Amino acid sequence: MKYLITPPSYPIKASVKLPASKSISNRALILNALSYSPYDISNLSDCDDTEVMVRALNSNDSTFDIKAAGTAMRFMTAFLSKIVGEWVLIGSERMKNRPIRILVDALNSVGARIEYLEKEGFPPLKIYGSALNGGEIELDGSVSSQYISALLMVAPLMKDGLKLKLKGDIISRPYINITLKMMEAFGVSADWKGNIIEVKPQDYNPVPYTVESDWSAASYWYEIKSFSESSEIELCGLFENSLQGDSFGARLFEQLGVVTEFDKGTGVKLISSGKSCDMLEADLVNIPDLAQTFVVASVMKGVPFRFSGLQSLKIKETDRITALKNECKKLGYVLNDYNDSVLEWTGERCAADDIPVISTYEDHRMAMSFAPAALLLPKGIVIDEPGVVSKSYPAFWNDLKGAGIDVREA
Repeated sequence: MKYLITPPSYPIKASVKLPASKSISNRALILNALSYSPYDISNLSDCDDTEVMVRALNSNDSTFDIKAAGTAMRFMTAFLSKIVGEWVLIGSERMKNRPIRILVDALNSVGARIEYLEKEGFPPLKIYGSALNGGEIELDGSVSSQYISALLMVAPLMKDGLKLKLKGDIISRPYINITLKMMEAFGVSADWKGNIIEVKPQDYNPVPYTVESDWSAASYWYEIKSFSESSEIELCGLFENSLQGDSFGARLFEQLGVVTEFDKGTGVKLISSGKSCDMLEADLVNIPDLAQTFVVASVMKGVPFRFSGLQSLKIKETDRITALKNECKKLGYVLNDYNDSVLEWTGERCAADDIPVISTYEDHRMAMSFAPAALLLPKGIVIDEPGVVSKSYPAFWNDLKGAGIDVREA
């Protein structure tokens, strides 16, 4: 299936109920389960990743199909390693090529027993759940924060707790902070000094928990506002003092002409300043999930950029650096990358497709970041396999239609 998105014939006006944060929802599910909580989680995300975890945690089976949900694969690997029994985690073909050796090695070093069923270092996995001894683990700080979060959440239930030493620069620090703050909400304390995080043996407390709305989902509406100054956009459920590192995206969008006005208790209103920077330089190491949004927003506004800190993009749903280079060419923009961590656009152009057809690579963020470009393309843009948005924002296309943007099957 393909969707053709074309500019609206009248100014955009939208009050959007954003999806709940996937990152917070997935952590809340694990912490709720580890605390044996009788409470349901309020405002739980309805995205694919979260629904996969809900099904797995509520299932009586011993084999769980994680599909393409990378977060679920990593969190469930750690969770099941301490639940007594024999478990199998399987997933999509893409999941079979997403590395997990670092997490498996770390868990095995503290008493877990996890084996590979096919290719060494990759899912599917056979997990023999049992009590974990704990101890010390040393990891490179540049690894995915989901490995670190997965270990931290089961750490208080290890016999000796866990001392986690992170070597070098720590990427995606805000995601680790989310995990530690949520663990604290469930009654567990941790000590983070320098590059060492220590969690002593302790029990989780069951508590009622409400999930805030997703700042990464908000980024696509910021992008729309940056393309359409006359639009009126309100985003519901966002917290000014958010746990989410992606909330920093609001400050970065100020350089692309979008200002955030908070309305206490309800969310935000997006205001146009009418001013964009001449060159956007940013280290996105703490907000890698917003990279695609800022790349498309920048090129479409004609703002050259240099984004660093993109090390984790190679191991996301797809190789996002390569995907961005390929698809931006269809829009007429030539991107360059360096050292698997830097992406830049110097202003170099190429011939653009008449009506670009954007491949999504089974990646929800490719679909959602490129769709707003239709506002600046008279003939619109085609998104291939638009259903991928269900991974994090199932209502995305309906919300665009509700705002007056034309979305139809191509």
